[in-house]
Amino acid sequence: MQPEFWNKPDEAQAVLQVRRRLERDVELDEKLARDLLDLKALWELAAEGEDVLDDLKREVEKVELDAQQTEIRTLLSGEHDPSNAIVTVHPGAGGIESQDWAAMLVRMYLRWSERNGYGTEMYDYQEGEEGGIKSATFLVKGDYAYGNHSAESGVHRLVRISPFDAAARRHTSFASVFVYPEIDDKIEVQIDEKDLRIDTYRSSGAGGQHVNVTDSAVRMTHLPTGIVVSCQNERSQIRNREMARKILRARLYELELEKKRKELQAVEDSKLDIAWGSQIRSYVLHPYRMVKDHRTKLETSNTDRVLDGEIDSFIYQYLIHRGTHKHQTVQR
Repeated sequence: MQPEFWNKPDEAQAVLQVRRRLERDVELDEKLARDLLDLKALWELAAEGEDVLDDLKREVEKVELDAQQTEIRTLLSGEHDPSNAIVTVHPGAGGIESQDWAAMLVRMYLRWSERNGYGTEMYDYQEGEEGGIKSATFLVKGDYAYGNHSAESGVHRLVRISPFDAAARRHTSFASVFVYPEIDDKIEVQIDEKDLRIDTYRSSGAGGQHVNVTDSAVRMTHLPTGIVVSCQNERSQIRNREMARKILRARLYELELEKKRKELQAVEDSKLDIAWGSQIRSYVLHPYRMVKDHRTKLETSNTDRVLDGEIDSFIYQYLIHRGTHKHQTVQR
């Protein structure tokens, strides 16, 4: 209500975002209390012989789901867990097979984001010559986007009968997923201009009116670290430069955090191990159907639903695994 509060719109929006998050926490607490009262009333009616077992079962399932969401909220307690997430997907070796698998993963994450009310903004999408993608980088916008997506950071392995192999042989493909928090502008990340090599090129588009006739796409290389980011989604080269710099800041910040974790011997969860051959999850479509997370041991045979974006159970189990592992590390 203070007039000067609105003099700095960016800071005001940040405060309002925190306020909305706290309001949702209060609403969730009140909802749980109401649901438990309803559950108690149904239980008493059932004990008296009333025919309410179906209603009781539905109410138990609803309370279980709400309790799980509450637990997830408490597990997302990291400094950047509430932030937006910058997600980058790269295919591994293997040409079109891995490129197609990378495109499938991008679709899975976009569907999950849509299903859970998150907004998305594609920064860079480079299609492969024959199919799939060479790389993709996109922003997931919403509360706890980074906290949730951090469960996906690592190498993902696919086993299937290749749709690109005339002999219908089984192929194994890999793709890596990297997740970074979108860094608040108030956090200083020093980027020296002499450390940057900036290349411009013509954006690849869908054709027709979307063809970009100017060299508006930007590829930014940070020479000291070798980090390369690119953005081609905006028509303006200036805007693409801004987006590329934002991604670079996030990656440099995450790189510094990782160095500190290693120095403190606190690299305790598997999401930091992004080496080939150390996949975090396998998706097997042949000779049987199974998705298995190698960190939590959670598995399901409903591969179609997982690839369609239903990965909540994998995120939930990972967050429990991460929280338990961190607690054990602190205890030691």
